[in-house]
Amino acid sequence: MDAIFNMVPLVFVIILAAMFAASAVRILPEYERGVLFRLGRLAGVRGPGLFFIIPGIDRLVKVSLRTVAFDVPPQDVITHDNVTVKVSAVIYFRVIAPEKAIVEVENFLYATSQLSQTTLRSVLGQVDFDELLANREKINKELQEILDRHTGPWGVKVSNVEVKNIDLPQEMLRAIAKQAEAERERRAKVIHAEGELQASEKLAQAAAVLAGEPMSLQLRFLQTLTEIATEKNSTTIFPVPIDLLSMFMKK
Repeated sequence: MDAIFNMVPLVFVIILAAMFAASAVRILPEYERGVLFRLGRLAGVRGPGLFFIIPGIDRLVKVSLRTVAFDVPPQDVITHDNVTVKVSAVIYFRVIAPEKAIVEVENFLYATSQLSQTTLRSVLGQVDFDELLANREKINKELQEILDRHTGPWGVKVSNVEVKNIDLPQEMLRAIAKQAEAERERRAKVIHAEGELQASEKLAQAAAVLAGEPMSLQLRFLQTLTEIATEKNSTTIFPVPIDLLSMFMKK
């Protein structure tokens, strides 16, 4: 009986040692890193794989290195030419320096999202509405450069920014539709005028050829009679040359 009581403290110590060892072991996957703080001081970055910490002394903060796709909620933007639009976007970023992402900013996800919203309103407020529609790639590049420059000290790399949706008020949609319709009518009139110009040039060339060759005019006259005869008309008009009538008028 005394032997059993003597073994109880030993078993208790073994259990405590096992619990201590289990709490000291950490395993991180390839896409995560652990920022280690020892007695409140930064002690470096651990992972991936198996490593050990000192329970009660070390504190480990996990950080994911995978790319995050963050949707910027729709923002009310007034463009440079005073057009009010609602614009949403998506930004792609990832942590490249885990220790900076934890030490330099309180919450890098929240800070990046807030910065993206304010930057979106600021940049789009400096461009005209037509430029916003026509030069979206240029605006995306400018947004990416500004965000990357500001998030760099946080250890965050912004790889891409895409303006996703541009919502317009109904009045602006009607105005754009009228503008597009007027542009289509203008193009149609220009194409019609160009066709008339080309046709007139060809007719002038044909008239010059016929004027230089009288027999060509007679052949054209006979061809016209042939075409009229094949259409089954009840009345056929034969134009008489003036030269033929002048002979009778002289007599």
